[in-house]
Amino acid sequence: MSTTPIVLVHGGGLDGRCWDPLLPHLDGPAIAVDLPGRGAHPAPLETIRLADCAASVVADVDAAGFDEIVLVGHSLAGCSMPGVIGRLGERVRHAVFVACTVPEDGGSAFDTLDPAVQDLIRSAGGMEPKAMDATIAKLVFGDDLTEEQFAWCVERLVPEAPLLTTDPVDLAPLRTEMPRTWIRTLQDRIVPADKQQRFADNVGDCAVVDIDAGHMCMVSQPEQLAEMLRPTL
Repeated sequence: MSTTPIVLVHGGGLDGRCWDPLLPHLDGPAIAVDLPGRGAHPAPLETIRLADCAASVVADVDAAGFDEIVLVGHSLAGCSMPGVIGRLGERVRHAVFVACTVPEDGGSAFDTLDPAVQDLIRSAGGMEPKAMDATIAKLVFGDDLTEEQFAWCVERLVPEAPLLTTDPVDLAPLRTEMPRTWIRTLQDRIVPADKQQRFADNVGDCAVVDIDAGHMCMVSQPEQLAEMLRPTL
């Protein structure tokens, strides 16, 4: 029996390599895309908007020859996924939000952060396109990573496009009957479980599934995450 291809969209400060521990555990075809400004898609980070991310993901899906997909996004990808879904329509057979940030309609990712975290980001250089330092990375990645896993993640940090955190998010493309699943990371420090539930409510009609992991569950618990994705294929 064939499985629907999986398209993996990374979060902020990372690129498609963050999914490397997960890929060997997936059934069937899968691609981990790079959003614009990193990896396979170099571009000036200062100019990149959420619409550019959506267009880039769609282009990668088309280049891979996928007629339909399961769209899986992590963290900040929750802001670009609605645009991808809007462009691909019914080709997205299922959307999976992994510890995502999904603000209310018209809001931005930065708006959803706790004031203390906003201050930490500003004190570390504000919205300049540079890679996270180790202090912020430790806050974001959580406590369930081993020292080796944390070092692996830090080595793969890349500068982020600042407008992706401040662009308003249009949730209109989510107002469909498309199946959707929310994978809630219970040890998450940057997006706690209760906040994730509110974000899942913004997505609407989500089946919420819990994983006992921190924010980077694809690194700390790749086999368990792969098992949780199988019912969506």
